[in-house]
Amino acid sequence: MTMVRVLHQQSASCTALGSPFMGQLLFLLADSWRKSGNLADFCASFEGDIGPSGYSLPLRLAGALHALVLTGRDPDLAAVYPPHETTDIELEEAIWPAIRRHEAFILDWMTSAPQTNEVRRSAVLIPSAHWLANHIALPFVTSELGASAGLNMAWDKFALSTPAGRLGPDTAALTLTPDWQGDMPPAAPITVTQRSGVDLNPLDPHDQEQRQRLLAYLWPDQPYRAELTLAAIAARAGTVDRDDAVAWLKQRLETPHPGHLHLIYHTIAWQYFPQDAQSRGTALIEAAGAAATEDAPLAWLRFEADGESPGAGITLRLWPGDQQIALGRADYHGRWVNWSPTKIR
Repeated sequence: MTMVRVLHQQSASCTALGSPFMGQLLFLLADSWRKSGNLADFCASFEGDIGPSGYSLPLRLAGALHALVLTGRDPDLAAVYPPHETTDIELEEAIWPAIRRHEAFILDWMTSAPQTNEVRRSAVLIPSAHWLANHIALPFVTSELGASAGLNMAWDKFALSTPAGRLGPDTAALTLTPDWQGDMPPAAPITVTQRSGVDLNPLDPHDQEQRQRLLAYLWPDQPYRAELTLAAIAARAGTVDRDDAVAWLKQRLETPHPGHLHLIYHTIAWQYFPQDAQSRGTALIEAAGAAATEDAPLAWLRFEADGESPGAGITLRLWPGDQQIALGRADYHGRWVNWSPTKIR
């Protein structure tokens, strides 16, 4: 798969996700990729899937350019970035000189995976947790895989507000307002007694440089995402360990949590795990599920691409009994949720 092709793919995806600027930027990069020089050599020699479902080199490049703007490294580039309006010619004429000026910075940036930590994905976690709490009246222990900066580990501190109802604390750190279809699950008491997460390269959002990296992956013409992210940083709870997700999960599952529901979850992260890691992780969770009891149940919540559309599937496996429940579908960035849970046995 060529870089030109995946830039076009990511351009279309960003446009569909409500970012015309990102669509414009990535399309222009693809259209003028002949100018890319050493950047092209780096991308051509990259091992693995460089597209949106793999290592996401287009988003890495776009994140590096946005970082140049946010940190003030390149005022000329900033002059053609939102909130400024710009033509295709003006944008293209600013991009390539910036890439040449900051080539070392960009190439170094692109060696690390994107870190979006999209807070609006908690619009899936909140109703899923209330659905679980309505069926299992136990406090939660939570484990997030691919947790990035850990912002969605604080989902119980956020509120979800829709025409169908509201969930979350009265004094919520932030309020999510996705387009909502379906009945809202009834509000239930939520207590999280222990929470943790894992990431190969966790970010500390209280470190200025790492916070800038997090914000750089938010799309420049969507400032409301940055506002939500900063509110989530202020409410951040729990710790994100630097580790391989499967090795970390094995240790987590070896610790019993009597009197608690252990909730394992991930949001648009599983697809980035190698196939072998997915297989080993599934086997670990299924083995732990087989040993689950009514006093110590296990839930596996997945919000991931599943080859269907629109959006991504919200699925739940619940032990004891290995019940598999489809909860609905949602936009990758949490802009809309179609809540339609199947019945539990």
